[in-house]
Amino acid sequence: MSVISIKDLHKVYDETKVPVHALNGIDLTISEAEFTAIVGPSGSGKTTLLNMIGGLDNPTQGEVNINGTNVNTLRSGRLIDFRLHHIGFVFQAYNLIPVLTALENVAFIMQLQGVPRKQRHGRAMELLEAVGIADKAGQRPGSLSGGQQQRVAVARALASKPRFILADEPTANLDSRSTSELLDIMQKMNADSKITFLFSTHDQRVVDKARRIITIEDGKVASDEQVA
Repeated sequence: MSVISIKDLHKVYDETKVPVHALNGIDLTISEAEFTAIVGPSGSGKTTLLNMIGGLDNPTQGEVNINGTNVNTLRSGRLIDFRLHHIGFVFQAYNLIPVLTALENVAFIMQLQGVPRKQRHGRAMELLEAVGIADKAGQRPGSLSGGQQQRVAVARALASKPRFILADEPTANLDSRSTSELLDIMQKMNADSKITFLFSTHDQRVVDKARRIITIEDGKVASDEQVA
């Protein structure tokens, strides 16, 4: 079943000056429970594509449909609400709230959803257990290692029970052991809960785990390979 459908997607920056064509007619379909890596050289359009899918930026032309909804047509308030309930994000820089504990960071998304305190804290603790750092629940991000912070970020991304997770260079700041452990966690969640994972990455360790590899060059799909 299709989770993401992209049709003739274009993105042009600085249209009034020297135009930069970041995306040049992308057509893609991402199905439920895929574990997919988007790869390509710097400036190829990987992050721009993820931003379009996540509704963090608007295309110049084309459309992105998520679960049958064209996200480009949603007004600001509805788009924020749609992202909150349908999409999980994991960023290279973790983007945790420094004054909140690990538990509070994970629970924060559910607080925005209106989930009662007892319920959201219970689920947050379950997710921290799932990513292997329940013992760090009371610690703030500044006292956690990079790998531990990224585990909190993954737990937070899962907190809203999204259909899919967008991960933009999630292992870029991690050592080999942390990367391996984090990818194992993501693979397990993908297998157990059928959550779709879509990575933008330069990391060969991520590519080696992917079951589909999409190569972007000059804003176009250069290749699209299923991996056994």
